[in-house]
Amino acid sequence: MMNKLPGRRAAMQAAGMSLAVGGFGLLGVAAHASTAPGTLTPGGASALSELVARLAKAPRRRNFKTVPMVLNNPDQWDHEALSEVLAYKPATKQAWDNTEIGGAWLNGMRNSLNAQIWSFKHPDFLVVSETHGTAQLALYDQAMWDKYQLNKLAGPGFERNTLILEQPGASAAASDYENPSGVYSMENNSIPALQRRGLVFMACHNAIWEQATKLHNIGQNPDGAPVEVIAADLTNHLVPGVVLTPGAVATLPELQQAGFHYLRS
Repeated sequence: MMNKLPGRRAAMQAAGMSLAVGGFGLLGVAAHASTAPGTLTPGGASALSELVARLAKAPRRRNFKTVPMVLNNPDQWDHEALSEVLAYKPATKQAWDNTEIGGAWLNGMRNSLNAQIWSFKHPDFLVVSETHGTAQLALYDQAMWDKYQLNKLAGPGFERNTLILEQPGASAAASDYENPSGVYSMENNSIPALQRRGLVFMACHNAIWEQATKLHNIGQNPDGAPVEVIAADLTNHLVPGVVLTPGAVATLPELQQAGFHYLRS
């Protein structure tokens, strides 16, 4: 089902930023911009390329000491980057509601990009992944998987976070979009590959809090930390380029009002 909603892409690299939030109060803010790696935005995608560049400069806050259950200040999430996505002007943009790490979400978004760009000739097509549920686990770096044994939450087939690893197709020639084993094929389904094409992965604070609570309750918490500290630790270890939001399902209506088309994977 396709209703109007926002979504799309960003290829970039997020560096550490500093922000400490305790309880419900903001204690301090310092942010650093990220640096964009090489991108694979298609020829003629001027609006998308400009968005990618702006997102690369938008700060990411990744030095939280604690975070509250409900975020109540824009400085507690990546509001600058989110605002850039919401302001994206081209009409062809799609927001995906992704919840299952073991589902076909990366493949589905890749197929959507390919058809919009080369079949319907919309090079500025933007895809956003509103990520929560177990899919949220894919947005943490391997250090968090090791520390909190996140493979036990991810389920079979995920002894480590394979979705952030480069795939064989990444080394193929980027000029050949028909190559069945190439850059745009299922042989290159990964988070970094899609980010290079401008796709924006958005993280859900609510999912982070719920996962932190579960880790605390089942004892997968080597530091013996309270939930608000575990949640901060997970937030600080989101993979580069991810945009932190107050909550996935709460951000979807904002995307809808900005003209994005909604799709649940």
